[in-house]
Amino acid sequence: MALKPYSISFDEAATISGGAATAWQALIHDGGLQAGERVLIHGAAGGVGLFAVQFAKWKGAHVIGTASAANVDFVRSLGADIVIDYSSTSFEQVVQDVDLVLDTVGGETLERSWAVIKSGGTLISLLEQPSLEKAQELGIRALKPSRLSTSEDLKAIVQLMEEGIVKTIIAGTFPLYEAGLAHEMSQRGHGRGRIVLHVSD
Repeated sequence: MALKPYSISFDEAATISGGAATAWQALIHDGGLQAGERVLIHGAAGGVGLFAVQFAKWKGAHVIGTASAANVDFVRSLGADIVIDYSSTSFEQVVQDVDLVLDTVGGETLERSWAVIKSGGTLISLLEQPSLEKAQELGIRALKPSRLSTSEDLKAIVQLMEEGIVKTIIAGTFPLYEAGLAHEMSQRGHGRGRIVLHVSD
């Protein structure tokens, strides 16, 4: 638990526990991301991806993101060094030897990601556990985050937001009785930012 600073709204604060904390856990704790490393972030415009891009850039990594054509400029504005439009370019044709892949998409995207990670690198998927057998064959760490964020994690994230180093984007806000519509919006994908539900006014 961490106190909400006066400088951010309640809606913005709501994006921390899901999107920001998940990205922090994956990159900082599980990935051990270091300055100078190359990281590929799938779904870089999404609710987790947008934070991952900013955290990775803050750490001094070389950041590559995949996004839809409509979100390429947006992801670049977050600090990504290279943004790949997945609708027109296969990322494995232009990316290689990355230290860490953060997959927020799963399925075929996850399977294709093995080819771009260098030996000794890390593959983290938020949706499914990557094959441990394949990881061993390739000399790659593969995992699905399971650790819960601590109050220290949340405080660190809030500090970055207060300093203007990290920003959040809200894709939409819905009252609780429209939770179904919010879910439909999230399932469509290709979005930009987090969806926030208002429990009460």
